[in-house]
Amino acid sequence: MDFRPFRSALTASSLVSVLLAASCTLYQDVGFAPGFYYESDGAKSGDSYEDYEDNPFIDTAVNNVSTFSVDADGASYANMRRFILQEQRLLYKSAIRIEEFLNYFTFDYPEPADGMSAAINSEVSPCPWNDAHMLLRLGIKGKSLSPGDMPLANYVFLIDVSGSMNSSDKLELLKKGLTTMVDYLNPEDRVSIITYAGTSQKLLESTLAKDGKSIKAAISKLKASGSTNGGDAMKMAYEEAIGNYIEGGNNRIVMGTDGDFNVGVTGEELIEMVEDYASRGIYLTVCGFGRGNLNDSFMEKVSNRGNGTYEYIDCEEEIMKVFVNERAKFHIVANDAKVQITFNPETVGSYRLIGYENRVMGSDEFEDDGKDAGEIGAGQTVTALYEIVPREGASAGESREFGTFDFRYKEALGGKSIPLSCPIGGECAEKMSENMSFAAGTAAFGMILRESPYSGSATFEMAKGLVRDGMGFDPHGYRKQFLQIIESASKY
Repeated sequence: MDFRPFRSALTASSLVSVLLAASCTLYQDVGFAPGFYYESDGAKSGDSYEDYEDNPFIDTAVNNVSTFSVDADGASYANMRRFILQEQRLLYKSAIRIEEFLNYFTFDYPEPADGMSAAINSEVSPCPWNDAHMLLRLGIKGKSLSPGDMPLANYVFLIDVSGSMNSSDKLELLKKGLTTMVDYLNPEDRVSIITYAGTSQKLLESTLAKDGKSIKAAISKLKASGSTNGGDAMKMAYEEAIGNYIEGGNNRIVMGTDGDFNVGVTGEELIEMVEDYASRGIYLTVCGFGRGNLNDSFMEKVSNRGNGTYEYIDCEEEIMKVFVNERAKFHIVANDAKVQITFNPETVGSYRLIGYENRVMGSDEFEDDGKDAGEIGAGQTVTALYEIVPREGASAGESREFGTFDFRYKEALGGKSIPLSCPIGGECAEKMSENMSFAAGTAAFGMILRESPYSGSATFEMAKGLVRDGMGFDPHGYRKQFLQIIESASKY
């Protein structure tokens, strides 16, 4: 979850535009709101991103405790892929969120044991882009569930059918995704469909998935035309989800759109509505299609406030990833998940969290169960990296204690958090594990695209080599494709 209060004067017209997941190499500040940018070669599109400065190095003598919320989104990576593979250009640096690059991929982490819903692990190695520094990898794994153990789902598909959705990479791609997803649902799962354009409509009453023929027939009827009344449709979707609520189940709105809310429920009223229903157990997944009106930052915040995730769908392969291969992630096993690292000032001089710039929390918020945080789905992994500067006089390869990795999560919203802890220390490996190598290569690539002042000697060739050395675990070929993306990016 994003813990910074939402203060910008954005209206609902900017809310769903984040879903367009598009950008460009050149931007100009047009004064829309502090920290937001429009692309200079397409300002009329309204595409915008919020610009975060990279996390700086922090002296452990000043503050040796670092706290942040997990982030399970994947939109930034898919957005980057579209630009590099389809548009043959690089994404603007403010659109690059390294944590979403890392967490787009599933890592080969151990399953939770002893009845826990999450497990943690860590690793330290030399830093590839700065020989004098070390790299700390944190890993979190949500427990995997077999299809037979998955709880029943109550899905409400909230579909934008406004005129701008009338293209093959928008509504037609979305229809393919929903149709495919229906084939993989539990027969007793429930599906409703709410559509919105100039008006909102309940296209399909809550229907058991075993009646897939009726659900697919309703999906096939989706046609794009008219303006966009998304706010009122969202309210209708939440009411539909509450009306068919499954106790102990996966109650979730899956929104698909490309553009604006320009009438209906607006701004802060909509934010409050999303937060209210999230507290009542209705999760929100936002899927963006196409490009043209992107307000990336705001939609990320809205999905976070809705205890959900933000994805960008750029191709049929991504449809399969989100709706089929990784559909178990729709069921949350760890709520309000937070990380806190306490560094040992005797061995660590300073440290820097790579990515997660808009997920940083205060140290006092870690044990506060009233503070919102991110969610982890079944079988999902979360990865974070810290670059560490050893205390002066100590070698980066020495065996010693670097600190403590603490983690908290809740089995259910509103419950009491469960603490996990493990020491960070031991031998600093001279040779990276495959998990570390892949994570380091992904971060190096992200820092290059962000033009990070902390990228050191990182190059596309370095990133490619590190990713190649971490290719052992690649069940769906996503890592292999990543190598192709890095190769293509190096030419632009």
